[in-house]
Amino acid sequence: MLSHFTATSGIGRGLQQTLGSLREGRGGLAPCAFDTVDLATFVAEVSGVDAVQLPSRLAAFDCRNNRLAFLGLAQDGFTDAVAAAARKYGAHRIGIFVGTSTSGILQTELAYRRRDPVDGRLPDDFVYGTTHNTFSLADFARQLLGLAGPAVVVSSACSSSAKVFASAQRMIDAGLIDAAVVGGVDSLCLTTLYGFSSLDLLSSQPCRPFDVARDGISIGEAAAFALLERVPQRVDDDAVLLLGVGESSDAHHMSSPHPEGLGARIAMQAALEAARLTPADIDYINLHGTATPGNDLAESKAVSAVFGSDTACSSTKGATGHALGAAGGLEAVICALALQNGLMPGGLNTREVDPILPLDYLLENRKQPLRRVISNSFGFGGTNCSLVFGRAG
Repeated sequence: MLSHFTATSGIGRGLQQTLGSLREGRGGLAPCAFDTVDLATFVAEVSGVDAVQLPSRLAAFDCRNNRLAFLGLAQDGFTDAVAAAARKYGAHRIGIFVGTSTSGILQTELAYRRRDPVDGRLPDDFVYGTTHNTFSLADFARQLLGLAGPAVVVSSACSSSAKVFASAQRMIDAGLIDAAVVGGVDSLCLTTLYGFSSLDLLSSQPCRPFDVARDGISIGEAAAFALLERVPQRVDDDAVLLLGVGESSDAHHMSSPHPEGLGARIAMQAALEAARLTPADIDYINLHGTATPGNDLAESKAVSAVFGSDTACSSTKGATGHALGAAGGLEAVICALALQNGLMPGGLNTREVDPILPLDYLLENRKQPLRRVISNSFGFGGTNCSLVFGRAG
């Protein structure tokens, strides 16, 4: 059960702002003005991250990614909920499982500008282990929250913070822990922006998932977290449950999806089987939906093969941008909000759905009670994950 959850992204800090943006169809994409980047593209930047100050005892962790994590953890009483769980179970019985792809790369980029002009050494105040290193995120969050259980970082590109749900669930089921903080954080950096530009994957306008004229992604940043606990005997009807997880690795190509969506299809089928559900039981699909021609086509083939063409679906990346390693966690929280509020968010920026993509793609919000939804996250290298969530009542 997701007993508590929160999200901070380009569409808002915390659940209230995030839900408000989804309801109002308000996106967070704007022309890129990040640092020294000179690219004609749009990004969803979280405002105020640079002004965040970490606690003095955690000063060694100071970097944009950990500042964004700190900002995200401060929303919706999440740290208080974790503290209550630690009192209930013991700090050593709560794990932390987080996904990231960029981690603190920006800190290395900034340090590189200050390298020694003679021998090229990085400045002495640069500490790789607590900033750039991918484990920095888990270490920072564990120390901030005062947890002493297992700490794991998954870095499998864009499926990272979806796959952490599977890792945490396995440890809970094995009796190794009683609860887990799961989620992901990814922040903007030059390596990501220029890297995707070099692959010709960036759109020069706000991304248009599944549109006939889609031409690339818009990068975003986000911090999203959930507290995962066993389902108690008595639970509120609007509680959100993790019903099933499906993972696959088709390893088709380093940066291109399998053209028929093989791994995506396997992941969705595995998630349904784990949840003991049929495709007809799913009310809404939160698509990976990156807005690149190949990715959207491959995902549509996979979705059609599993669900047919009648299940309502959309991509929320037109609002949030593609948060990369944090996308799975962010979209898990969006799915939780959808379940609790009976809201299927329409895909922003998309005007004309590509007719070769046989999906019931929502261009506008649809209000109706939801029981079960599935969220897709597919990453470079063919690493795929699908999550099934449902309301308790």
